[in-house]
Amino acid sequence: MDLRENWRIGVLIVLVVLSGVALFIPTGGASADTGNGTDAANATNVSDGGLTNLQYGLELSGGTRIRGQPIGVTAEEVSLPSETQELSAFQATLADELGTDLINISVRRTTQSAGTVEVFTETVNETDLQAALSATGRDVSLDQIREGVTEETLQTTQSVITNRVNAVGISGGGASIVRSATGQDFVVVEVPNREISEVENVITDRGTVRIVARYPVETANGTEYRNTTVLEQDDFAGISPAQPSGEGNPPRVPVSLRPAAAQSFAQDMQEFGFTDQGVQNCRAEVNPDNPGWCLYTIDDGEVIYSAGISSGLAGDMVSGTFANSRSFVLETRSFEQAQAVQVSLESGALPTTLDVQSTYYLNPSLAQSFKPLALLTGLAAWIIVSTVVFYRYREIRIAIPMLLTAGAEVFILLGFAATVGLALDLSHIAGLIAVIGTGVDDLIIIADEILQQGKVATGRVFQNRFRKAFWVIGAAAATTIIAMSPLAVLSLGDLQGFAIVTIVGVLIGVLITRPAYGDVLRNLLISED
Repeated sequence: MDLRENWRIGVLIVLVVLSGVALFIPTGGASADTGNGTDAANATNVSDGGLTNLQYGLELSGGTRIRGQPIGVTAEEVSLPSETQELSAFQATLADELGTDLINISVRRTTQSAGTVEVFTETVNETDLQAALSATGRDVSLDQIREGVTEETLQTTQSVITNRVNAVGISGGGASIVRSATGQDFVVVEVPNREISEVENVITDRGTVRIVARYPVETANGTEYRNTTVLEQDDFAGISPAQPSGEGNPPRVPVSLRPAAAQSFAQDMQEFGFTDQGVQNCRAEVNPDNPGWCLYTIDDGEVIYSAGISSGLAGDMVSGTFANSRSFVLETRSFEQAQAVQVSLESGALPTTLDVQSTYYLNPSLAQSFKPLALLTGLAAWIIVSTVVFYRYREIRIAIPMLLTAGAEVFILLGFAATVGLALDLSHIAGLIAVIGTGVDDLIIIADEILQQGKVATGRVFQNRFRKAFWVIGAAAATTIIAMSPLAVLSLGDLQGFAIVTIVGVLIGVLITRPAYGDVLRNLLISED
């Protein structure tokens, strides 16, 4: 056999071997990157835990899918102050005009003098935002304001949810962005082996953690208390695992600060009196009206703990050694709160909440039963096709290579799925079955074109007949790819997975398996003559 004329067979064999490596050689657990969420099923990657490295989506592993729309109103091309302090003042004024917390306002500069303004609350609509911007001196029309959030907020929401799901030990879960045909953006969260309530608890809280200092100030009218935010989420550099109560200590989360934040925190504590008369002088639990010097740990606007600073920490701040250690503990009332604070600090805060549109739960035991049924369906399709092929040609030398080539095509496609971490669902299995059908159909076209025009006397005769058949299957493949492309690009749920597998299978067939089968057939027919 001339290797120069049969290199396609060699390529097919190499790809089959590589696919076997991808499928069966242990890799220490596969994990896929959900990327920009082009396929919602990819968000759930659960290894079968058996002989292969294949991963499965919800329909074959069980779990929860939640589809939600980020809450927000966005104004674009809004005139913004050039100075940072003026920009902060504008954001604070806008929050006051809308009657909402400052964390619900996002101002992002897009040019030197303009940018976008986002408001993340259900109580504000387009008209409210226009009125609030007008009150700050911005002339903004309703055409510049729309319901929804920016692409940056969408990407942040997806990333934070994925990190948060993995941070609580739910491996394989994640989020993806889905865009409907009408242009609406949704975030789809898929988590294996978890019920709906568990997933909702993870994704519905925004997780905005901050430390607020409350301290007395002597004024002309007497003593009044002031609140100042001294630490925000981005100020934390290192987060240790939450620790339960023990040895007289409440549940807590050891943390460390960034250098600039540690220096600013120490200066604030000294300026506000926490390192002097405020040492261990927090009475918020027993005397809320006269609490003394307290640091409040606030999560999503709720005070989850209040405490003063210890004498040791105060001494480190005064001496300057705190700037080197930069570590202390955040205390909470319960271990569950400590875990929630840890997760929020590790994964980051959600810029907005999700308006849950739909929920879906599939019992894992039921999903597991789909795996053997899917395998049985694939085998049944292959057996039926084999029977038809044998009946059609009644020659083993023609039928066996055809069926082996079709099987190799599916095997390579499974190797591709294992390599890229594609989580198989029922839609992907349907795509595999479609690939078997179209693949064998193309191989029959090749065989008929070559065999039904008489004896193959020379390689040139064979090549001319094969070229005619390949033009037919090439045109059919192009038609299939064009027809499936909109389904693969648009976020249409299961249809997208079916389209992706079908397109990849058609490409593998046209570029690799069909030409290789042609080489096999040429060797068989010409060697016989």
